[in-house]
Amino acid sequence: MTAPVDGHVAPPTDVTSSPAPEAPSEKRQATPVKEQPARAKPEAAPPSQPKPSSRAGNGGGGDRMRVVIADYDFGDVEVERRVIEGAGFELVAAQCKSEDEVIETARDADAIITQYARVGERAIDAFTRCRVIARYGTGVDIVDVDAATRHGIQVTNAPNEWCSDEVADHAVALWLAAARKIPQYAEATRRGEWQWQTGRPIHRLRGRVFGLLSFGNIARSIAERVRPFGVEIWTHDPFVDKAEVEKQDVRVVSFDELVRGSDYLIIQAPLTPKTHGLFDENVLRRMKRSAILVNTARGPIVVDAALRRALEEHWIAGAALDDIEEEPAKRRDWEAENPLFAQDDAIITPHSAYYSEESIRTVREIASNEVVRVLTGQRPSSPVNFVDRPPPPVQLHGP
Repeated sequence: MTAPVDGHVAPPTDVTSSPAPEAPSEKRQATPVKEQPARAKPEAAPPSQPKPSSRAGNGGGGDRMRVVIADYDFGDVEVERRVIEGAGFELVAAQCKSEDEVIETARDADAIITQYARVGERAIDAFTRCRVIARYGTGVDIVDVDAATRHGIQVTNAPNEWCSDEVADHAVALWLAAARKIPQYAEATRRGEWQWQTGRPIHRLRGRVFGLLSFGNIARSIAERVRPFGVEIWTHDPFVDKAEVEKQDVRVVSFDELVRGSDYLIIQAPLTPKTHGLFDENVLRRMKRSAILVNTARGPIVVDAALRRALEEHWIAGAALDDIEEEPAKRRDWEAENPLFAQDDAIITPHSAYYSEESIRTVREIASNEVVRVLTGQRPSSPVNFVDRPPPPVQLHGP
């Protein structure tokens, strides 16, 4: 679940020898707009409740509308059940790991909620009733939004505020753990080794360059957290207002300057065709040998094989990742065979930056309430695309 905006066309930048990253604002908007200042966290307010809709008059014989959860890893769907069944709809929970399984499970569904399962053009073409596809989270790269729009299907996501504090906290925690070599010290003490030299070399944080790839809401929250450490904050984001950012004592630089000049480089950009595989051997070779790379965005932005080589051959000093290129959460029979797991100078967490008990509950409520809004003829609170108009609710017949 990560927090990206895609669908923008990047303007010309002064990046030399590397493609510019796609607009790193952390939420996909329904229209291409510049990143807005951070807002208060959403309350996941329930929609107003008109009479529940049914399939009567829509070829369904009056049976209840069906909402399919394509996949989830929350352990249960009681939050969703309370919202969706409370609105009069049927809820079906599945664990789809392929588009074929999505088609088989949700072909006749009126609404689909997805966490990791891809809902691509082939699935959307196969749907016979679908009115809304709601994403648990902010990024919508797993949904073919253009295909949904052609079919008049509303796509929704969660504003990135649902987990902005969690992701910012996690990014700072990974940075400090890597910079101060906490995992190496902890492992050494478990082996009975009690020497400060275990972590050599460690450098003072104050005065070093802290680079942010993107300057959307989450990146700004990260900047607020690290400023007291005395670092110099740089950013590259082609969609920010340079003068406005510099008022916050943040230096706006080119992508190449960010890569070459950062002592710590934090990726908080969206996953788009232009950022997919952006950190390859070419980019990693340009980083400082003392640099630390932190990725709290999407795994596929960094090429794992290139990163492993960079660490083994000491092109950079260390890395801390909240996901890996293969994105294990999307695979049914994943096994921990990635060579990065054997690197002492790599910290890897299981795509958990967004997690707290509060954030998980919030995003589940947001997705469920968006489905109810659309199925009852209301406008969604967080639309990703524009459809001509929300479908009118179909009223129940009989008493």
